[in-house]
Amino acid sequence: AYTAKGLLNSAIKDNDPVVICDHKKLLNLESYVPETEYQIPIGKSRVLRSGDDLTLVGISYMTNVCLEAAEILQTFGISVEVIDLLSLSPIDNDSILKSVSKTGALVVVDEDNPRCGMASDIIASVVETGFHLLRRSPKMVTAPHAPVPYSSSLEDLYVPNAARVVSTVKEMFEN
Repeated sequence: AYTAKGLLNSAIKDNDPVVICDHKKLLNLESYVPETEYQIPIGKSRVLRSGDDLTLVGISYMTNVCLEAAEILQTFGISVEVIDLLSLSPIDNDSILKSVSKTGALVVVDEDNPRCGMASDIIASVVETGFHLLRRSPKMVTAPHAPVPYSSSLEDLYVPNAARVVSTVKEMFEN
C-alpha cells in the first residue's frame, strides 16, 4: 500500500502518460501508509534484502515470492539479494547490474510466459551490458509457455512459487 500510493503520486505528477498495473494478490495486503504526500520515483527499483551469492529480481507480487525463497535459501547457506523492480519502463538496469556485480548470479522471477516477457528482457540486458559480471548462467522462473488455466488449482501450479525459485537456485549452485 505504501508503494502503491508513492508510485501513484509520482504518476499523477509526471508529465508523460503512465500506466499502473496492480497484481490481484497485492490488493488485500495491508501496510502503513502515511497521510502526508510522498512520492516513489518512477524508474527506480529498491533492494529489499541484501545478499552476496545471488541476485533475485521480482516483478510485482513475484517480489514476495523472491523474499520467501530468499528465506529458504538462507537455510542452505545461499545469501540472496532481492530487488523489487517497481517500474518496467523506464527500467532500473543500473541497480540490477550493481547487484549482479556483487553476486555474480541472477535469477529473474516473472509471472509472464518465458518468451517475449520481462524476465527474458532483463536477462538479455544484463548479458548485453554486464556479461563479464556473471559467474553463473542467468536463469528465469516464469509461468510455462502455455495459456493460463481456468481452474484455480491449476493456476496455483502455473504461477511461479518459492519452491520453484529455490529449486532453480539450488540447481545453479550445484553445477
